[in-house]
Amino acid sequence: MARKLVGKCLCGAVQYAVRDEFVYAANCHCSNCRRTTGSAFKPFAGIEREKFAVSEGEEKLLIFGDSSGHDAHCGLCGSLLYSLVREGAFVHVAMGTLADDPSIRPSAHIFVGSKAGWFTITDDLPQYQEHVIAGSVDE
Repeated sequence: MARKLVGKCLCGAVQYAVRDEFVYAANCHCSNCRRTTGSAFKPFAGIEREKFAVSEGEEKLLIFGDSSGHDAHCGLCGSLLYSLVREGAFVHVAMGTLADDPSIRPSAHIFVGSKAGWFTITDDLPQYQEHVIAGSVDE
């Protein structure tokens, strides 16, 4: 059985548990991820929906979207916790909300074609104008 990781929002009102079985991880530079995080990019790790569960404060979630895809924020402090993607089959966990250290690390920068002009990528990870080729990382 995989190790369980926990995460939470800034104020602690919403908490979640997720298996340390992430399938992919990336840094997304698209304008939506920048807006929802207020940052240059969103580091996220993707996992099958059934391996993720809100453990506390689900009623406090503020959802932008619908059952096939949405961003979930804490309705009290505003922290982005996760995004439901790929027709509701996967969850993209905002890696900054993890309290535990996952075994996965981002492997690429995606949507660099729309990255913030004021931010310079300084690491050696591959960069993709949009999605990663062959669909191994989907946004």
